[in-house]
Amino acid sequence: MIKRKLKDIELMVKGLGLKREYEDIYIEGVSTDSRTIGKGQLFIPLIGENFNGHSFIEQAIKKGAIASLWDKSQPIPELDFPFILVEDTLIALQQLAKEYREQLNVKVIGITGSNGKTTTKDIIASILSTKYKTKKTKGNYNNLIGAPLTLLELDEDTEVSVVEMGTDKFGEISVLTSIAKPDVAIITNIGEAHLEDLKTPENIAKAKLEILEGLSKDGLFIYWGDDPILKKIIKDMVIEQKITTYGIEEPNDYQCELGLVDENGISFKLKKPDEEDFFLPMLGKHNMYNATAAIAVARYFDIPFNLIREGLYHVEKTGMRNELVYAEGFTILNDSYKSNPSSVLAALDTLYHMDQYSQKIAVLGDMLGLGEDEIAMHEDIGKKIDPEKIDYLFTIGPFAEYIAKTAKIKFEKDRIISCVNKSQLIKRLKKVIKPKSIILVKASRPLELEEVVDKLKEEVILPKNQVI
Repeated sequence: MIKRKLKDIELMVKGLGLKREYEDIYIEGVSTDSRTIGKGQLFIPLIGENFNGHSFIEQAIKKGAIASLWDKSQPIPELDFPFILVEDTLIALQQLAKEYREQLNVKVIGITGSNGKTTTKDIIASILSTKYKTKKTKGNYNNLIGAPLTLLELDEDTEVSVVEMGTDKFGEISVLTSIAKPDVAIITNIGEAHLEDLKTPENIAKAKLEILEGLSKDGLFIYWGDDPILKKIIKDMVIEQKITTYGIEEPNDYQCELGLVDENGISFKLKKPDEEDFFLPMLGKHNMYNATAAIAVARYFDIPFNLIREGLYHVEKTGMRNELVYAEGFTILNDSYKSNPSSVLAALDTLYHMDQYSQKIAVLGDMLGLGEDEIAMHEDIGKKIDPEKIDYLFTIGPFAEYIAKTAKIKFEKDRIISCVNKSQLIKRLKKVIKPKSIILVKASRPLELEEVVDKLKEEVILPKNQVI
């Protein structure tokens, strides 16, 4: 993590007002949260719509804060404590991260995309850590606050940093890439997430392509070459950096082919540029693409195939994304972190291939943030669900009812159950779950369906070996 004297911090953030007696104090790390700040850290109080971090300065000091940035517009407390005054604490946080990144001898990999960026980040970090000291974005710290904090957590001797970049409007990735200055930039795909703000898939692509603004001139741009929107827009762009594409289609530089899919993971083949076989202990065909992107990065960093296989096998993935949760006599496929049409169809495809289970249940909640066509998109999911491949469809939320409505065209009525809240959903699920069932749970983050996962695991106990 960042370790600097306060006089250096003041210069890095273009601040002022630090008293001379405090100049040689060292900070070790930064925090924007007074509840979790550690001893010796710099407190950076942020101002949001419903909070003002400056109100919590005394709590931060009690927890161990050694100094604080301070917005000039806020009254300065009458405390014997080091304050550095800045125009805006969020901009100062970003500026500090930018300056720190430039002082480090580190290679940065920036990742964005509508789906798969967190998993791709996890896979890349796992492979690169077989050869380099590597740090990655924690959890989903991919916004204008989280990405700078990720960079400020890097140790001086970190060799590679994998930084996730998220956005829901124009200009955000432009800011993040100017801070991170990636040596490799990756776009995983263009989906329907953030249509509410960006309106069209083409606009989503343009927002994601802002990542190139900060890419080093001798860097590498990697993207999913099967994506029709990316292909359409990129063919008309002048990109100075080296470009590598991946996917199943013939023109891609890294062409992959799916093999066996089961509960243990996926096997796949790299057909070019080298013929190699791989195994990834993750569920779902879509993770083949995430892994192939990671392999392209690994080869760029001269990692041999034996270490790539080792990294793939030991991936530590971020939770609530396509993870198997083993309960008493049944299994839950927990994919409750986020949801949009592309990721729902991918999750359903994963469920369809889980052939070792005697009963398959899909629990689908609202897909949020899809814009003016959100009802039609929910209806389209209902039309595409295969009644031959699942036994029950449960929905929760007002938009998900449209999934149920169109699914009823092909399903028998008693196989589709719409619920108004989580309590009702859990109660109805308990009535139909049999031994050796697998239950997909998928919805947008605000629905918090991980609570359903936890309740089912706690409250449902079935015989483990009963044959249905």
